[in-house]
Amino acid sequence: MLDIVRRQLQQSIDTLTGVLNDDSIHKSLLEAARVTSDAMRSGRKLLVCGNGGSAADSQHIVAEFVVRLTVDRPALRAVALTTDSSILTAIGNDYDYDHLFSRQVEALGVAGDVLLAISTSGNSRNCIKALEVARDLQLTTIAFTGNGGGKMAALTDINVIVPCAVTMNIQESQLALEHIFCMLVERCYFGEDFDK
Repeated sequence: MLDIVRRQLQQSIDTLTGVLNDDSIHKSLLEAARVTSDAMRSGRKLLVCGNGGSAADSQHIVAEFVVRLTVDRPALRAVALTTDSSILTAIGNDYDYDHLFSRQVEALGVAGDVLLAISTSGNSRNCIKALEVARDLQLTTIAFTGNGGGKMAALTDINVIVPCAVTMNIQESQLALEHIFCMLVERCYFGEDFDK
């Protein structure tokens, strides 16, 4: 059993090391932060969606924006599309699960907003439909994925792709990247010396 613990921790470390050594991820993350900060500074907002663990990540990252990450500062506009049980169940019942997020993007998204879709596979159908609607409405689109980006990669303006195919290791790295993304948005929004 101890071998399982060591093996899984090493697998997580190896994935994070891959992220650490991938300059394209760093550049994409910074670009995502800049466009998100610019949108927020212009009175626009960040919409976030994902399924399962990625739904939890959506809510987690939105909490960091609305409340705070490390220091007190004004709230930043962000909405998780994974939280309203009445909307979610109505869409699932009246349409189907594939439209879970696209209907909300249609209702809440305006040109200049940002949609962040999180999916370990990059192939979540409801995220794909949300990205399609977001593009039609002229939102900037960002995807946090693994597995080479999947089908979502072709639908987004900015891709942050964890170089891994193991779901739990992708999720572990995505959480680290999500925190860094929020931190970078804060720096871009409030200034580079924001929390010093």
